[in-house]
Amino acid sequence: MTTPVLTFFNNKGGVGKTSLVYHLAWMLSDMGYRVLACDLDPQANLTAAFLNEEQLESLWDTEAQSTPEQGSTIMKCLQPLMGLGDLLSPALASIDETLSLIPGDLALAGVEDALSAEWPNSLRSDNLLRPFRILTGFSSIMQKGAEEMEASIVLADVGPNLGAINRSALIATDYIIVPLGADLFSLQGLRNLGPTLERWQDDWERRKEHWAEPDFPLPSGRMEPIGYAVQQHSVRLDRPVIAYDKWVNRMPAEYARSLLKKEGPYPRSPSGDKENALATLKHYRSLVPMAQEARKPIFHLKVADGAFGGHIGSVDSAREDFRILATKIIDKIGLGKP
Repeated sequence: MTTPVLTFFNNKGGVGKTSLVYHLAWMLSDMGYRVLACDLDPQANLTAAFLNEEQLESLWDTEAQSTPEQGSTIMKCLQPLMGLGDLLSPALASIDETLSLIPGDLALAGVEDALSAEWPNSLRSDNLLRPFRILTGFSSIMQKGAEEMEASIVLADVGPNLGAINRSALIATDYIIVPLGADLFSLQGLRNLGPTLERWQDDWERRKEHWAEPDFPLPSGRMEPIGYAVQQHSVRLDRPVIAYDKWVNRMPAEYARSLLKKEGPYPRSPSGDKENALATLKHYRSLVPMAQEARKPIFHLKVADGAFGGHIGSVDSAREDFRILATKIIDKIGLGKP
């Protein structure tokens, strides 16, 4: 039995995706779930949120060798497969008692070409082991890591694009949450995302059917959208409130139309979209750099970290907001009790 994989995906950047993954990983862990976070974004921002510079330097040192059985980053797990070897199991970075990380790697961008090349090769008539092994590498690594720590759920962070790396990441994915900003770019991102996911699902199903008797278990490529989270507007002179309302109120219809293929009538705003709107994420302003400096989620900040006075209410508010969001996700995917 595989561990469910929840991926946070939008081909529009700057929508708070990595922060959302980071805080939800901590919240689910706080609620008693065993959580494995996996950084599949070549920019490795999620890894940088969890680990300090000394740890990053050690992980990314080109001279540092992985053990014969384990790779210290996602790329080092994949690296032997790019030659004549096979995947390595991940050496998990322990963040907390019930929270671990498969660290990202800036070198991951280098596998884009290999993943692109093996996509058509997986429909050839000769040996299919290597193409499928490469295309499902992310899935195998995440499931090995989840098995090692007995994870309840895997949370995956990916980059904002529709390339071969993300296609392989989505093949490994059971559920998708779409983070959104309130702007034209996020709206267009939804329009791009829906047809792309549908095509990737169909193409992966065709490949699974082509390899009727696989030599190892293949991921289902379920890619089920379970909702979206909107980043709340922050006061800016070039982005007045009226512009925020204009764009944010178009998100429910575009999400339902593009990702779910549903006809109207549609909710008129996220607040009225009880089925798909998972959260409206606040801007916590000064608490964000404070949390980054303390290397902890906003809702773990203490007076010793500089959170005092009016900050305390915001810390409590963040804790409740992410608890509600985590509960919605648990119910959506039927995760059950920890």
